[in-house]
Amino acid sequence: MIAMISLTEDDAPFASQQLARGCDTLENLLQGLLTTETPVAEQIHAIRKLGKSLRGGFALFGLAKSSARDIQAVGRLLSESRDAVSRLSTWRKLDWSEQATSAAAITKLLEQLTLSAAHPTPPETIAWCIERVATAKARLLELPPETHPERITSGIRKLEKRVIKRAKRLDHNHEECFHDARKALKAYLGALGFLPQTTATPPQAMTDLAELLGDENDLATLSTWLERHGFNKNFVPSLWQDLSKARRKLRRKAIRDAAQLTSPRDATAQHPAPES
Repeated sequence: MIAMISLTEDDAPFASQQLARGCDTLENLLQGLLTTETPVAEQIHAIRKLGKSLRGGFALFGLAKSSARDIQAVGRLLSESRDAVSRLSTWRKLDWSEQATSAAAITKLLEQLTLSAAHPTPPETIAWCIERVATAKARLLELPPETHPERITSGIRKLEKRVIKRAKRLDHNHEECFHDARKALKAYLGALGFLPQTTATPPQAMTDLAELLGDENDLATLSTWLERHGFNKNFVPSLWQDLSKARRKLRRKAIRDAAQLTSPRDATAQHPAPES
């Protein structure tokens, strides 16, 4: 079931203010990378998590092809350290040890990459990221306030339709289908986070599906890394059997959970027009 939305005239200024504040928070987190008080991996995890929400927020205002892309660029530029930590965490959860020498080789290499990725981010890179965030925020503030309600109504509907469309494709069982559905869900849930809690309440099933697709994506990312580093099916066949089994289990559940989402027609019918 899709989220219940009930927009009021106060929601537009609230969402705009929250989104602008989120940009300020992201700038502060980026500035924090210049200090050594918090581990780099933790800082970047917080930056990327907030960035995904902000991208949904900008899509809410019809800025998916401009401001949201600026925020996406920041996340991609800083992705290496977080990806290294995520790969190691996923590998440990898999708990594969049938071939001791191969398992040790994979573990030690993943640990080494995690340590290397924990190095401080260059100030020039941080400055570029902050510039992107400032540009994204400026585009939001340039929007005429009187257009905000219509933009939000349209933005929510587009995000909902994208979620439902991509969720229906999961039964094709293609790699890109799961990746696209996860991105659509993240954007939609991120957008709802900038509206008052009384306005939008996403069902728990939707949040659970996003997490499920996130787990599947982690396994996909680890699989790609293993293949690129020579740990392919020829050398560690049992590892790939375990990976395939784990991913099939997650995908089957994701397909079942996605079927619970309502149709686009029903979702649109839940949107009353903004109060004037």
